[in-house]
Amino acid sequence: MSERPKVVTLCGSSRFCDVMAVVAWIIERDERSITMGLHLLPGWYSEELANAEQLVHHLAENEGCAEEMDRLHLAKIDLADEVFVVNYNDYIGASTGVEVEYAKAKGKPLRWFTHDRVGNKVKKIIQAAIGREEVGA
Repeated sequence: MSERPKVVTLCGSSRFCDVMAVVAWIIERDERSITMGLHLLPGWYSEELANAEQLVHHLAENEGCAEEMDRLHLAKIDLADEVFVVNYNDYIGASTGVEVEYAKAKGKPLRWFTHDRVGNKVKKIIQAAIGREEVGA
């Protein structure tokens, strides 16, 4: 019987969903690990909110389910073998800060986008993409 794959929970600001999607892909592709993190919804899902000039980056708050989603994300950390913090441009918001402290308290190993080979790969991909589209907007 084969060994269970490592489970990696991604933490980071929802404003970097595009970056997290690439991080998740690289971790799963290169490390053969399972990733869990934010729901990567298509832009059209929140189009009505954007048209109403609300902050789409905080979709759970806009939909009135932020506390429940925060609790579920902490449960994802409980299930993880390690936590990968997507601190893109060194940004860590309040919710991510809470998640990092929670992971530390649970003794979960932490990896940081800014100090990891996966982060370096993703930065190169982003640099190649600049000019074609805005990344992390």
